[in-house]
Amino acid sequence: MIHGFSPIFAAIFALPAGADGWKIVFVLALLAVAVVLFAMEKVTVDIITFCVLIPLILTGILKPEQAYSGFSSEAVISLAAIFVISGALTATGVLDLVGTRIMKLGGGSEARTIFTLMLIACGVSAVMNNTTVTAMFAPATVVLARRTGINPSKILMPLAFASILGGTTTLIGTSTNIAVNQYFKDHKMTELRMFEITPIGLTICFVGILYMMFIGRKQLVARADDSLTANYGIREYLSEIIIMPGSPLIGQRSYDCDLSILEFRILKIIRGTEQLLPDSRVVLEERDVLLVEGKVENLMKVKRIEGIEIKAESKLGDLALKGAKFRIAEMLVTLQSEVNGRTLREADFRAKYGITVLAIYRHGTSLVERIGEVPLRSGDVLLLQGPDEAITNAREKFGLSLLDEVKPTTYNPKLGLRTVGLFLAAIVASTIPCVPGANGWSSLPVSVAFLIAAVLAVSIRAISVEKAYEFVDWKLIILIGGMTAFGKAMTTTQTADFLANAVIGLTGWMGPWFVMAGFFFLTVLLTQPMSNAAAALVVLPVAIKAAEQLGANQHSFAMAVMLAASVSFITPFEPSCLLVYAPGKYRFRDFVKVGSGLTAVLSIVMLILIPLIWPLMK
Repeated sequence: MIHGFSPIFAAIFALPAGADGWKIVFVLALLAVAVVLFAMEKVTVDIITFCVLIPLILTGILKPEQAYSGFSSEAVISLAAIFVISGALTATGVLDLVGTRIMKLGGGSEARTIFTLMLIACGVSAVMNNTTVTAMFAPATVVLARRTGINPSKILMPLAFASILGGTTTLIGTSTNIAVNQYFKDHKMTELRMFEITPIGLTICFVGILYMMFIGRKQLVARADDSLTANYGIREYLSEIIIMPGSPLIGQRSYDCDLSILEFRILKIIRGTEQLLPDSRVVLEERDVLLVEGKVENLMKVKRIEGIEIKAESKLGDLALKGAKFRIAEMLVTLQSEVNGRTLREADFRAKYGITVLAIYRHGTSLVERIGEVPLRSGDVLLLQGPDEAITNAREKFGLSLLDEVKPTTYNPKLGLRTVGLFLAAIVASTIPCVPGANGWSSLPVSVAFLIAAVLAVSIRAISVEKAYEFVDWKLIILIGGMTAFGKAMTTTQTADFLANAVIGLTGWMGPWFVMAGFFFLTVLLTQPMSNAAAALVVLPVAIKAAEQLGANQHSFAMAVMLAASVSFITPFEPSCLLVYAPGKYRFRDFVKVGSGLTAVLSIVMLILIPLIWPLMK
């Protein structure tokens, strides 16, 4: 038995002979560092990508032109063009119109709402980026939940999962599919057709919807959604302070008075029958009642300050924050939000719009201390207080999504229909033969078809040039371009061969199907700390090399890797999941509990179907 396992250990631990063995060790070390950095989320994915590319160039493993080639690929152009088209559909109100239809079709039944929501989300994300779909539908879903009495946590996770599932149905459904197809083209492999994966994708969507309706939704915990202040964990920090005669606070500006030394924030000033918001123009007066937020221990210190009196402790909640002319509201930060990546101090909500940010909700944790220095991320939910008009202006200016009500973008039938027509025309042109060539008629490349559609969308003013650039997820573009180059490094240094030998040594004795399954689950594992596209591009060259060594169908192995990258729901690190994490008040374990079962079921389905659609042996 021990003797039988010796080839396995030899395959795993033996480096190829020669002076280039260090390159394999170096590339694997870079990969390990990248995985750790992706998991920590302390550094943005674009910076991590450059940190991986620069050492490869400096060590001579990749020439500069090799390292940068991924950024000029057709995949990058295709993705950018699709982002612009998605932005045009948003700007013309098409997606908002779809969102309102969901609200009407859902009714008051939880099961019916989940089915309708997932079905529509799957359909839309088949031809659009799944993160964009989730960002557009999430606010309408929250409103739908609150109007029908359904807890938002019961339907937001199904929405995110459906947007991911829908991406498996077409070539343009997700950035992973486009990146993998670019790899096929670069390595002279048979490219994917637009609807080649549709049969297996539709099966995945069908199974995923059934699972969430009958199993997943029963595993989801209904989170409390009755009070914004309670949900954000600031109820115990709220207190009322009365400015007594002779107080040193009298005459100070409310924006930067002495209370700021004790790290208090004034949320509201009550002066007789008048209610004021603090800003640089409001000066504190005797008998003003200040609604403040701060640490409990600092409240004890305030009691000892002369000229200040704390009102008897009382339960303060949403009503204490609301006034006749201003209110509190939840706003979701999306990838396209202007404040994404900026701190609250840099955004300067208060000075520009007279709005106070009471708290930030992120990944199950409410940040209420020194939040002005916290860089905002996609998926954060801001608890804001300010005048109705100011909140509306801030929503439009900063590109935030309002969660406590939906004010759809005005639907422009003329531009909306034209944009939809351009989108459908691009799909048709990239699917059927429509242009003459040396070898007869052929379809347009995806990059060309959608670039034409994007340019025309800007030309007809469905979206402005400035907005078009804002809708492009540049971090994702950099990630795919950089990881494509990293995959090239794995091939040129024989790292892919080394890893392929290791996997074959572990599973090859059981047959090609088990080797393919090994790569499938390796991809699922890597998608937890890494992005889906990055995980696929790392595993893809290794899987293809293993298939070549086994004499198996490389296309079958590649499909396993590509699809595995799109059906992993175990952790909430996928952008679509992050967008619903805070609004749904989810915990990390919620995704582990619901997502693990869904991932397991879909994995079984795919590992059965992939060899049937793309035979394992040539």
